[in-house]
Amino acid sequence: MEDLFESWETGDTTKDAILADAARAQTAMNHAIVNSKTDTAGLTFYYKGKALTSSVKWVEKWLDAGVTYIGTTRYFNPKVEVFDDKSAGASFCADETKAHNKDLKTGKVDKAPATDDSYVLYNTRLEKNEVGVWQTVDGTSARGSKTCTQ
Repeated sequence: MEDLFESWETGDTTKDAILADAARAQTAMNHAIVNSKTDTAGLTFYYKGKALTSSVKWVEKWLDAGVTYIGTTRYFNPKVEVFDDKSAGASFCADETKAHNKDLKTGKVDKAPATDDSYVLYNTRLEKNEVGVWQTVDGTSARGSKTCTQ
């Protein structure tokens, strides 16, 4: 599994820090799925509150289904809005056309063709914690979003 982040630098120190931590949060989520664990250090470090609860439930769905994934997910078109010195919003697209589900028992890889649902729009809210990390505290995702389909 590989995460590629395209054009995730703006040149603005604050926005770049927010995007870097948003990317790390996404990678932490994927790491938890690939390792079939809901209690990874990355999840609890980069997510908190509602977002942490939702993230753990999302990983549990993968565990319950007995699947993981392999391949590459490309993240692109990031946008950041700084609300104040402790809160911000970040949105970005994911291209999962080269990522595939893999059955943990059989090892079989589902190579279903890509569709519009292979593209996901993420909208997140981040808050800066006491050590300066921008943690994801809330978020939504929309599969097949016209903003992201290519």
